[in-house]
Amino acid sequence: MKILLVHNRYRFHGGEDAIVDTTLDLLRRREIDVSLLEEPGLPMNPSLPRKFRAFASGIYSRASARMMARLLAEQRPDIVHSHNLYPSLSPSVLRVCRRAGVPVVMTCHNFRLICPIGVHYAHGEVCERCAGGREYYCALRNCQDNRLESAGYALRGMVARWFGLYVNNVTCFIAISDFVKRRLVAEGFDADRVQVVPNVAVIPAVELKPASGDYIACVARLSPDKGVDVLIRAARRLPQYAFRIAGEGPLMDTLRREAPNNVKFLGQVEPTAVAELYRGARLAVVPSTGLEGFGLVAVEAMGQEIPVVASNIGALGEVVDEGVTGLLFEAGNDADLASKLGALWDDADRRHRMGQSGRAKAVREYGEDIHFQRLMAVYEKAFRLTRERTAL
Repeated sequence: MKILLVHNRYRFHGGEDAIVDTTLDLLRRREIDVSLLEEPGLPMNPSLPRKFRAFASGIYSRASARMMARLLAEQRPDIVHSHNLYPSLSPSVLRVCRRAGVPVVMTCHNFRLICPIGVHYAHGEVCERCAGGREYYCALRNCQDNRLESAGYALRGMVARWFGLYVNNVTCFIAISDFVKRRLVAEGFDADRVQVVPNVAVIPAVELKPASGDYIACVARLSPDKGVDVLIRAARRLPQYAFRIAGEGPLMDTLRREAPNNVKFLGQVEPTAVAELYRGARLAVVPSTGLEGFGLVAVEAMGQEIPVVASNIGALGEVVDEGVTGLLFEAGNDADLASKLGALWDDADRRHRMGQSGRAKAVREYGEDIHFQRLMAVYEKAFRLTRERTAL
């Protein structure tokens, strides 16, 4: 089987970019013939002409459609596996694949198909106003805090829905959690074409000394929906504990100014450095205030036998089993977060039990073997559905 992965990278490197890299590496190590079509993300402060080009290409890119047509003719893949398509590639590449008879599998890493900005979060709160075909709210409420970008996001979402650019051209959708699948089905997507395939995590095989470090670790993009401001407030309540935060994003400067002395920012770190960060930690925190579609950083911590304290929002409750692999706290409630961290800090036996349970779940549910099996099953289903449709 020959696979073509398609992905437009993000301005700030995050979990989706990491998953694409991990998937590419996994398929190659399993001797699958796989290649990657990718476009870079926009720079931090793009020029006005660059913004207008992104605006136009995000709606429908004829250049990307021509590029995809050439690749299909040259490489003749059996499956095209799409990830993020914005802003440079656009859903135009999906239409080319359908016309060429090539099955398309699309991983829904976020809520982009039903929320123009993909996160169901705007102006400091969970927002679902655009659900049900009301993408215009993104422009009306200026969800990107940038009028041009908000209008562009709203318009490209409406165009994709009006012309069925996803529904008509994607053979199978991959939801990264049951939570994401429920959202898609509620919006009218065919449940039989939405398959749940949780994200894959790299689980270390080395012997660990879990949950015995001297700090609390957090790996997150520094954006409003990730709730790092909540963690900062909790850290202020716990001056006796050290906190280390890895990641970058638009709130970096603000969070640095607000953080107490017991918080250290590490900036963007490589995957190997994330593993080292967890190996030296006593606890891991996922303080999201937005609707998480999965929770890869929680799984990565669990793989290191580190208990996770996570907000009970989105799919995090599917990943972190309350009282078994970690604890859940009320999203946005820094007092509750501080209480849960304090409850585990001095309880070594409980931490170790949770760490062992977390690692067992990470290997069982999110390891490479099970992910590869699930992914290949979706590829085969997409290939079969396309063949049946062609035969009609």
